[in-house]
This record gives sequence, C-alpha cells and structure tokens, in this order.
Amino acid sequence: MTTINKDEIQKFSKLAEEWWDVKGKFKPLHMFNPIRIEYLLEKIKDHFKIENNAPIPLQNLKILDIGCGGGLISEPMARMGGLVTGIDASEKNIKVAELHSKKNNLKINYLNKSPEQLKEFEKFDIILNLEIVEHVENVNLYLESCHSLLKKNGLMFTATLNRTLTSYIKAIIGAEYILRWLPIGTHDWNKFIKPEELEKKLLELRFQTVDIAGLSFNPITRKWKRSKDLSVNYIICNTKS
Repeated sequence: MTTINKDEIQKFSKLAEEWWDVKGKFKPLHMFNPIRIEYLLEKIKDHFKIENNAPIPLQNLKILDIGCGGGLISEPMARMGGLVTGIDASEKNIKVAELHSKKNNLKINYLNKSPEQLKEFEKFDIILNLEIVEHVENVNLYLESCHSLLKKNGLMFTATLNRTLTSYIKAIIGAEYILRWLPIGTHDWNKFIKPEELEKKLLELRFQTVDIAGLSFNPITRKWKRSKDLSVNYIICNTKS
C-alpha cells in the first residue's frame, strides 16, 4: 500500500522550479504562509510551554514537514531553531528544496520519501501536514503513518480544504478558473475532506483535538486571517496521548 498518487506527483513536479518565485504559480502559498506560521507558532508555544519572547522558539524540536514541496514551511521552521526533516514524493521538489536551503545556509534533512516509507525513522515532536491530505492516495494509511512517526505528547497540524459548495466556488472555480491563482486541475473537489470526517479519523487513531480554525482570505486587504469559518480552508491541531 502507498499514499503516493502518481498523477498528483507529476503535476507538482512540473511546477518544481517555480516554488520560490513569489509572483509565480505558488504566489497563493507565499501569501498564505504568514498566517500558517503565526498559527503553528502560537500552538507550539502553548503546547511545549515556550516563552513568547524566546529568541529561538523551536530550538531542539524535531519537526517533520510532509509534502514539503520547495521548502516554504521547512525553511522558516529551521530559521526558528527547529530540527527539520522535509519529505516529498517528488524528487524534483526535493532537489529544489535542497538547493534553496544550501543557498541560505540552512541545515534541513530533505528526503524523497512518503511517510509510510519512514517506518524505521526516529519519532518527531511536531508533524506538519499542510495542504497535503487532499493530494494523497490513501488518507487512512497516511494518518496511520503520521501516528507512528509522532512522539507521545507530540503535536500534529493538518491544514486542508473542506468539501462544500463554497469551497468548490472559491478554491476551484475562483482560484483556478477566474483568478488563475492556481493551475487548472490543481485540486480535485472530491478529495476535499470535511472537518468532522477528518476529526473522526484522527480520534479513531487516538489523536486528541486541541483546536480547529478556519483560514479566510480578505480580498480587500489581500491577506489571510484566522476565522471561525471552516467552509473552505481550515487547520486542525492534534496531540498524541
């Protein structure tokens, strides 16, 4: 069994060279990054009892960034002291990520692997599943693999898209066809997962829910903000007991 969807990997491999072009195909992710990092940091500090003004807040925390792409989240996590391993099923993405991290003198362990291939690997304090579960072949196997890779009392973040009429209009028709923020075919609405479905799967694996938040785009300020609206983008934070 595998979580790798070859069509999805091919799709993102074609775009690999563009990961760090802030005006290119991944512009939406660059715009999305500040609110994601703010949320991650807040929950990590709360959970691991890290002082707000700590100069290196993620020092010595082992972090696994799954579906790391070109390293858009791995790099800021490493800059804040995290011991980051970034994995991606696309070899091209890993090569781009490695090159960019070396240019910036960042020590990040990049591997061309999927989570179920890390069975013998060390366990992590934090696992990041950001905009990845809607692209995997087998969500149950994916989450089981995450459970086995997370330390007891570790923290896991899963950010994805809700399967609603609103998400179809905004994330597919709006973002892909009208605004052209994303290449047409980036998302398959049928692979979007409702928060209650995801939470049920996580509870069955003995994850406890810490928080669920919506992430909404304000077209006037052109910025993302946290909200109670889970109808399109949302992030769920879990701990493993």
